[in-house]
Amino acid sequence: MGIRPVSRRQLLGFGGAGAAALMLGTGEWGSASAYAAPPMKGNPFSLGVASGEPRSDGVVLWTRLAPDPFAQDGMGGMPARPVRVHYELAHDERFRRVVRRGSVVATPELAHSVHPEIHGLRPDREYYYRFRAGADVSPVGRTRTTPPPWTTPKDLTFAFASCQAWQDGFYTAYEHMAEEDLDLVVHLGDYLYEYGVKSNRRGVTTDPGFHTETLDLARYRLQYGLYKSEAPLQQAHARFPWIMTFDDHEVENNWADDIPEKDQDPKLFVERRAAAFQALYEHAPLRRAQLPDGPDVQMYRRLSYGRLADFTMLDTRQYRDDQPCGDGISADCADRFAPDRSLLGARQRDWVLRGFSRSTARWQVLGNQAPMGQTDHDPGPGATVWMDPWDGYVAERNRLLAEADTRGVRNLVVITGDRHQNYAWDLKSDFADPASATVGAEFVGTSITSGGDGADMTAEGTKFLAANPHMKFFNGQRGYVRVNVDRERWTSDFRVLPYVTRPGAPISTRASAVVEDGVPGVQV
Repeated sequence: MGIRPVSRRQLLGFGGAGAAALMLGTGEWGSASAYAAPPMKGNPFSLGVASGEPRSDGVVLWTRLAPDPFAQDGMGGMPARPVRVHYELAHDERFRRVVRRGSVVATPELAHSVHPEIHGLRPDREYYYRFRAGADVSPVGRTRTTPPPWTTPKDLTFAFASCQAWQDGFYTAYEHMAEEDLDLVVHLGDYLYEYGVKSNRRGVTTDPGFHTETLDLARYRLQYGLYKSEAPLQQAHARFPWIMTFDDHEVENNWADDIPEKDQDPKLFVERRAAAFQALYEHAPLRRAQLPDGPDVQMYRRLSYGRLADFTMLDTRQYRDDQPCGDGISADCADRFAPDRSLLGARQRDWVLRGFSRSTARWQVLGNQAPMGQTDHDPGPGATVWMDPWDGYVAERNRLLAEADTRGVRNLVVITGDRHQNYAWDLKSDFADPASATVGAEFVGTSITSGGDGADMTAEGTKFLAANPHMKFFNGQRGYVRVNVDRERWTSDFRVLPYVTRPGAPISTRASAVVEDGVPGVQV
């Protein structure tokens, strides 16, 4: 019998809130001798360090002790007992001005990952952090708090990325991202892919542990170990705080709520989802609020950057209705227009709409997983579209965009992953009528590696530009999107690589697109 996921209820049953915080790796532990680290046969910080969920007064720090991240049992080469992990946070990289010291407990129940939540920091400040387990010291990470919530900062610079299939190429994009001057990074999903890995551009992978599809907790831990062992990804995590969510491949392609893509036992799929969510939590700088409870996790949330921008992170997988007419492509699927079809679920949708009414931010940013704008494949009459993204849920898309307009959202900008292509386009109140009002802008970012090298313009891109008058830009290379937003404008720079199937690719800005304050839509 393999390792089974542990539920939030189980962890919270370990003797009260304080003990639960220890088991979660979020609470401090004062004893100098309890849970002493055993001798390690390898580097326990082989998966690096990270920070995330930045607020004006704190951040989450993360690491996982894994001297052997490819151990077949998914335990990372660690013993089946708790281990105390120290952390330090300082104003300087040499730790001469330490502002926080503490320790947390890494438990086998959560693969010896820790997520200390640091509070009481100064807003809009840079900090450095590191961990220690026994005699081993981690690499140094850098993080940053956000500005005070009542201020309007001069500007914000961030990058967003998605889709990093390990077997499809090198993570060179992250090498370049780590050299950028960013305040934070937003990852929009497909952090890993569930597929088995037998060969890749680096050479043949012979370890049989990676050959099978990722189905259970031990195997998900192995897959995360494989992905997170890449140095460029570790560099980008260590350099900036991240805001993360998931799309489909963290579990399975095109899943919808409790419905798997392919015919299989629903009970087994729910168990798989629970394992996938736990492994995600174990490998990401997420708060205790994002700890899964079996197959359920609270991932939609809102993070503010002063009054300049609100990041509303969506969950477009966990609460959706099944894709209409299958999850492929269709020209005549009437069900996609059904008024009761939902991608967000009623509770999340209402939460988003309340946020539209209450937010005082100049820029309302939706962190979205599958493209919101219509992607018509046919330049002729009618529309031939994919069913999995918002094109399969037209009524809810129209309502969301209409409500943003009527509730006075000043600037609606949607940032999206999934598609392995770069788009800049207008969001229309009714895509069936190209002359309808433009109510927002969407920037779809390409993949880090998924799909291989790609190309600047493809036959599909030519078709999309002809069929979608709201599309202002297309590109099919790999990379990420760098954004600078101030009080007057939003600028998206599409940062692209000529290849990813071999290392060392240079990076360039293929195009820049702008949204002016108070003027809905994209200017290229």
